[in-house]
Amino acid sequence: MTATKIKGQVNVEVLLIVGLLIGILAYAAQLNTNHRKTTSSTQPDRVDKVPSEPRSGPEAYSESFDAAEVVPEPSKPTLRGAAYVVDGDTIVIQKTQIRLFGIDAPEMNHPFGKKAKWALVSMCKGQTVEAVVSAEDAHGRVVAQCTLPDGRDLSAEMVKQGLAIDWPKFSDGKYRSMEVAGVRKKLWLADARQKGHMHVWKRFEAAQAAKAGNR
Repeated sequence: MTATKIKGQVNVEVLLIVGLLIGILAYAAQLNTNHRKTTSSTQPDRVDKVPSEPRSGPEAYSESFDAAEVVPEPSKPTLRGAAYVVDGDTIVIQKTQIRLFGIDAPEMNHPFGKKAKWALVSMCKGQTVEAVVSAEDAHGRVVAQCTLPDGRDLSAEMVKQGLAIDWPKFSDGKYRSMEVAGVRKKLWLADARQKGHMHVWKRFEAAQAAKAGNR
């Protein structure tokens, strides 16, 4: 065999080996590509969720609001009509006895009791009084905020005239600033009642009864 033939045979073998290596590398690359595709198809894409900010303002309630479920605040009973005056803090409208809200006036047999009654008569005479009922007292009388057609509050007017005192237990002190100077000494029996000093009442009434018996 000549040198030329040997050289040609070697070149052919080299080419075959190179071709074989190229084929192996191409096959390996294809396998690697297929593996990546398979892996990516079985694993879901990761999505980082951004936490939503809490809602505030009207938007926070718009979705859950249902007008059909809203329960309206019950309206307070209201009486209107001419008022018959019983004493300085009690009137009658439409046969309903009403205690003026938040104040305490003297009883008819107490000092200034009659004056308090006639002051209230003077204000209510010929007027249509409106009474917005708020409660019922221990004696079964309706308690109401009573106003005149011009908007004046009867309770406030009686206090301003010095013929009644604020009763903080029931008024939360609404009329205290309207009290005239020295009125609690003037209406000392009403003041004693508010303080729970009922023995003062009993002593006064016993004295009144004794006076009446001596006549």
